[in-house]
Amino acid sequence: MKPILAITAGDINGVGYEVIIKSLHDSHITEICTPIVYGNLAVAKKHAKTLDEELHGLNWRLIDSPAQAKEGTVSLITCYPDDTPVTIGTPSKEAGRAAFLSLQRAAADLQQSAVDALVTAPINKDTIQSDKFRFSGHTEYLAHLFGKDDALMMMVSDVMRVALVCNHTPIAEVPSKITEERIIHKVRILSDSLKNDFRIESPRIAVLALNPHGGDNGLLGKEEQEIINPAIRKCVDDNMWVFGAYAADGFFGSGRYTHYDAVLAMYHDQGLAPFKTLDMNGVNYTAGLCIVRTSPDHGTAYDLAGKNQANAQSMMHAIYTAIDVLKVRQETAELKKNPLPFIEREDKEGGRPRPEFRTFGGPKKDKDIVKEENKEEN
Repeated sequence: MKPILAITAGDINGVGYEVIIKSLHDSHITEICTPIVYGNLAVAKKHAKTLDEELHGLNWRLIDSPAQAKEGTVSLITCYPDDTPVTIGTPSKEAGRAAFLSLQRAAADLQQSAVDALVTAPINKDTIQSDKFRFSGHTEYLAHLFGKDDALMMMVSDVMRVALVCNHTPIAEVPSKITEERIIHKVRILSDSLKNDFRIESPRIAVLALNPHGGDNGLLGKEEQEIINPAIRKCVDDNMWVFGAYAADGFFGSGRYTHYDAVLAMYHDQGLAPFKTLDMNGVNYTAGLCIVRTSPDHGTAYDLAGKNQANAQSMMHAIYTAIDVLKVRQETAELKKNPLPFIEREDKEGGRPRPEFRTFGGPKKDKDIVKEENKEEN
């Protein structure tokens, strides 16, 4: 059966409804999935009126639960009243509350496995705050909801993948959040996600430095010497292909990011500024959770709301990415269902047992290659 995608409408005064309507107007979407929008039909129609006439006639099908969704249709579950105030282009607490109600209902259905994946339209991280939502974004809320202390925020595009050690963290607090344990934890989540969600058997991961010029041997900061490089060495010892720490400016400016399957940045703008400069149609993917969640990589864009100027490519890519990850996870689970047995046999030369089969990942003898490259960088 086609996967059922829950699509939250996000901030009702932003471009969320616009990019959703434009995406779902493409009939190819309903050919590959069954989309359910969590929002309100009256609000959706208000936004549709600001778009081209051909987009006015999206055939919404009102349902009460995902079980009522039918393939080949666009369904909508009502999450807030018709009279919810809509002031397109202007943030408001009413819009924040509506965004939360949409997210809360979709996440509940995801918890119950009533839907297969979650695609979230942008929210205003300020107006959505309440007694029920005290998080800095979707990533942190979903990590809490699905029982994880931490999840990995990853930006994905055809150009590159960038993950973050610190997600939505004030710059002044970043250094205190950079610890050896946290970096290793993030690298492991990233490596596992690249293998299980993106079908990369032996991912190459580049880690960025925190300070300018990689700290210049401690002159501009000691985090590289005392925290980041030791963390990288431990990851290499754990049979992961991890390289760095690279000074961010030269790393992106030289195009070196093209040599790696993913980049781990220390903080938000260090990774997202170059990512969005190179591709503004990427996808925000939450790695490290048992569920699949994607989002366009842009915000509410109040300055574009109601003007029929929002580009829906990022939302469409978010839908496609969610479907792709679901498929890869399903195929990976199928492949690992009946693994080959691990058999030890005597090594004739030394009389020691040796494995007949090895797990995926870089061969141990190649750790020296990784260490040598990191040694040259540092």
